[in-house]
Amino acid sequence: MPAEASPRDPDRRAMLRGAGMLGLALGGAGCASRAGADFAPVDRLLRDAVARGDVPGVVAAVGHGGRIVYRGVRGHRALLPAPEPESWTTRFDMASLTKPTITAPAVMQLWEQGAFTLDEPVARRLPAFAAAGKQDITIRQLLTHYSGLAPDLDLATPWQGRDAAVRRVMAARPDRPAGERFVYSDINFITLGLLVETVSGLPLDRYAARHILAPLGMAHSGFRPDAALGPEIAPTQFDDGNVMLRGVVHDPTARRMGGVAGHAGLFSDADDMAAYAQALLDRRAGRGSAFPLKRGTVLLMTTPQQPADRTDLRGLGWDIATHYSTPRGDLFPVGSFGHTGFTGTSLWMDPASDSFVLILTNRVHPDGGHGRQIIRLRHDVATAAARALGVT
Repeated sequence: MPAEASPRDPDRRAMLRGAGMLGLALGGAGCASRAGADFAPVDRLLRDAVARGDVPGVVAAVGHGGRIVYRGVRGHRALLPAPEPESWTTRFDMASLTKPTITAPAVMQLWEQGAFTLDEPVARRLPAFAAAGKQDITIRQLLTHYSGLAPDLDLATPWQGRDAAVRRVMAARPDRPAGERFVYSDINFITLGLLVETVSGLPLDRYAARHILAPLGMAHSGFRPDAALGPEIAPTQFDDGNVMLRGVVHDPTARRMGGVAGHAGLFSDADDMAAYAQALLDRRAGRGSAFPLKRGTVLLMTTPQQPADRTDLRGLGWDIATHYSTPRGDLFPVGSFGHTGFTGTSLWMDPASDSFVLILTNRVHPDGGHGRQIIRLRHDVATAAARALGVT
């Protein structure tokens, strides 16, 4: 289905123009504006994924050279209780894209201010974190997922609330020595969210709104969206009480924590996420940008920061080359970076070609399935987009 044809308000239009994004807001679904670029294969991949039932709907964008050169809107944002057509303005549960887009830059803003060093023990700022053998785990090891901590908190017992989560994080025992190997862990970023709150004195959602989302003009992004926005939000799946989650975070740990956590909880739309990606690429390249970090900090975050003798390459929050890197496809080089979200979201950026690929779906709707299919879709769309851009 064609996307809505114009920005939603004059201020939004001005922001998009300033960010080099006016083409994003005014183009039609599946339009290509780069001379000679053929994005028909990308469009076909999206259409076929919807037709097969791999995703209920999908919103995608390819950015290149400071503007959007392709955008696609296919399928439905909701299948149950009644079908609703997909829209460019649909807000999605970003899931783990919260980690690199919100929590990691929040940590790095505080680092820029001299609040801590990356290689100091987390326990220096969160003393209770020293329990159970975690006293030497560093902030950098949390950011790169080399902490040795388990992938997630135990959900087998019916705990509820932020305080209960904090107690479990502080009591968590590492599975292996810090620095030994890459293990992707939500506990790492829950802890980093707590670090931001402790050092800044603000709840993470308020910190993000004030210091990350507002500077970027991301007016359609945030944690715990207002209930009135429900019709604009892509639903995910039924919770344990057989209620369809819509505007309530899908991640069960973040949901038990009240919807605000360092590892998940952000909701956003294609306009805002594309603006984020472009601002980051602009800052990284030394161009004018509203991105709320210094260029050197962005370079640090998007280059390998794992232990020197380890082959799983991670930046500070961003994935570079691990078994999670399928959104790079076959053509974008190692040195590009990005991240995925469990609900079916992904963002991959390539500084070498000045490009990004954004894919937003609610692939878990309505029954929580299609994990393998979204992995393949991310890979294939990235490959087709890179080929259209002339990346070899």
